[in-house]
Order: sequence, then structure tokens, then C-alpha cells
Amino acid sequence: MPPEDPWAKLRQATRARIGLGRAGDAMKIGDVLDFQFAHAKARDAVHTMLDTAALRAALPGAIALHSEAPDRETYLRRPDLGRKLARDCLPLLSKSEYDAAIVIADGLSATAVMQNAVPVYEALTARLSGFKLTPPIIATQARVALGDDIGEALGVKLVAVLIGERPGLTVSDSLGIYLTYAPKRGTLDSARNCISNVHAHGGLSHGAAADMLAWLMREALRRGLTGVGLKEASGLTQDGAVSLVS
Repeated sequence: MPPEDPWAKLRQATRARIGLGRAGDAMKIGDVLDFQFAHAKARDAVHTMLDTAALRAALPGAIALHSEAPDRETYLRRPDLGRKLARDCLPLLSKSEYDAAIVIADGLSATAVMQNAVPVYEALTARLSGFKLTPPIIATQARVALGDDIGEALGVKLVAVLIGERPGLTVSDSLGIYLTYAPKRGTLDSARNCISNVHAHGGLSHGAAADMLAWLMREALRRGLTGVGLKEASGLTQDGAVSLVS
């Protein structure tokens, strides 16, 4: 009878690679292959291009924009360019009496965006009755702060950026959401609220993320701020999870 594995219970509580076995002086081949597969998925998530055609088909009326980074390699080497809206995109945006803009941005994981952004967007808009929203915006070669340029050009009160998070070796398809009140170029990260780890396998569900974001958006408009000054319990989400936002 094989000895009891002392790590078994701990592995049930985390997706981290803990207590891996050995085969002589090396790791077991199964663990090595699992690690290489996870690494390949993370690399693919970073380098795969966003399928903007599929997103536009799923989101009729969406506006496609891009940053000043001309290609993926430049985007990865020059984060500053990913924070600035390309000048040729400005004519696509005009100011109006909108409350908020929802930006779907590739970020560092197009995989995360393709799997999670549309369900979150649809769940969110169903919860925002009374809000005046711009058409959905799709942004490529984008960093979080690109939402500031977009929001400023549109003259919106709020901008929410749904963006692919940096992939890791346990999750390569996690979506992050960043909300900013009165967006403008140069906004500090401390002036944003973040909802992270939105994905289907052990992360925050699409419905729970939409509940949290809708609550934040309403409170941001009521209080006139986002960021470190907006820290409250959002209560019970529609799918039954109790969430805290900080």
C-alpha cells in the first residue's frame, strides 16, 4: 500500500504547484510536461492577436480603435505607446452626453478577452438600466490607461476597461476590469478601481463581475470618484456570492 501523500489536502486548496514528486534527481515527467504546456499557453495568450472581427460580430455597432503601438512586438517593448490613443482614431470619437464607455482591450491576454469580455459586457449592460452608454469600444495593442484617452475624447463620466491580464502558469485567460471616474490622460492608478481574476475555472464568474462593476459604477457617479476613496461592500451578487470591493 503506497504511503499517504501529505500534500494531497493542500493541493485541493490551491492551483499552485506544491509538493511535486521526484524521479531520481529530476521532477516527474508528468509535472514537467504540465509546466511546459502551461508556459506555452501563457506565451500564446500574450502573442495571439485579438479577433476583432468576431468581437464586432458579437457586439453590433462596436467601434474599433488602436493605440500608438504599431504592432505586437512594439507593444510589448514600449508600454508607454500602449497607453496613448493613435491620432487617426480621434475622428471616430465625438463628445456627447454619455455616462460611461465600456472598452474591451486586448492587454496581455487576447485569450482572456475572447473567452470572457462579451459575456461580462452583456451581463453588465443588463444591470445598467438608466445609464447612457457609448457604443462598445474594442481597443488593440492597449494598456489600461488607453481608456483615459478614450474617455477624455468622448467626454464620459466613467470609463470601464475590460482587459486581458498578464497570464501566469496557472491561469492564462484571466480578465481584469478597471473603472475610472472623470478619465483623462495622466490619471493615476490610485484613482481607479480594479476587479481582477475573472475567468471560468475557479475565478470570479461573469455574473459576479458584472454585479460588482455595476455597483461600483453607480456609486462612482453618486460620489463623484473612483479609486482609493471608493471602498465598500457591494453586498450579495445575483449569483449568490458575497463580494467586497477595494
